[in-house]
Amino acid sequence: MRVVRLLLVDDEARFVETLSKRLTARGYEVEGALGGPQALELLAARPFDVVLLDVWMPGIDGLEVLKAIRRLHPGVKVVLVSGNASINAAVEGMRLGAIDYLLKPVEIDDVLAKVEEAFEKKIIEEADAAR
Repeated sequence: MRVVRLLLVDDEARFVETLSKRLTARGYEVEGALGGPQALELLAARPFDVVLLDVWMPGIDGLEVLKAIRRLHPGVKVVLVSGNASINAAVEGMRLGAIDYLLKPVEIDDVLAKVEEAFEKKIIEEADAAR
């Protein structure tokens, strides 16, 4: 079984650090990025399966990062995360290709469920493409 390679993107360092530790302890291969530019650099440098992406970040916001990920790394699955309960952002994110949306504060079980769901979709798409 392949280990899920997860990129966690948020401008809150404590959130990235805490969630990274919790996910790593559960067997995920996790890297953190503290903003859009760093996330795009990491994606260009090595493969990831799933990106957990904050919507509201200074500079390049999550929806702009999502557009870049869909264009440059179409096989990567994106789950959006936001501290602001914005239905508009959720709808726009889904329209742009995110597979789901979580609201902060996130529960670890919800994160695990969304990441596993995203990873399963990625594996199915890879298998279909290989046929």
